[in-house]
Amino acid sequence: MIMLILGLLIFLGIHCVGFAPEWRQRRVDSMGLLPWKGLYSLIALAGFVLIVLGFQQARLDPVVLYAPPAWLGHLNALFMLVAFILLAAAYVPGNRLRARIGHPMVVGTKVWAFGHLLAIGLLHDVVLFGAFLVWAIVAFARLRRRDRAQGVTYAPGTLKGDIITVVVGVVAWALFAFWLHGALIGVRPFG
Repeated sequence: MIMLILGLLIFLGIHCVGFAPEWRQRRVDSMGLLPWKGLYSLIALAGFVLIVLGFQQARLDPVVLYAPPAWLGHLNALFMLVAFILLAAAYVPGNRLRARIGHPMVVGTKVWAFGHLLAIGLLHDVVLFGAFLVWAIVAFARLRRRDRAQGVTYAPGTLKGDIITVVVGVVAWALFAFWLHGALIGVRPFG
């Protein structure tokens, strides 16, 4: 569990750099943009690897905190569909979700984490998804406050952008839910 927590601290910690834009800019000014991005990426990757290894290790000795009813697993599948559409909205240009939300990937992270917290009651899952949920709540509030302070507006979306966003999100969700989740995580959400 220590490795999982350390990985979360490193990964989510480096993703909090955006909360201190002046500090980040001083680093970029002193070392250059590409070296900064390289260092940032290496730190994030190290944290991610520790999360994966720590999670695998913690799964070997599970601690049950609560036993959610089976229907919450089905609800989580719906939450994941929403999360994948929000993830797609972060990348597909010209969609109204991005225009309305501003930071759909962060909202998708909240939906992903909350859905998993509802559906799985093991300690290592609560630590993982709880940490991401707390980070995403704080990150979204900070990002929206920054947007308002800087007068950021997002381009209005189009129906075409919305349709592409939903199709990409649904396809990505189906690929992950029916194939990749089992192959990568070792758990098949749909048997």
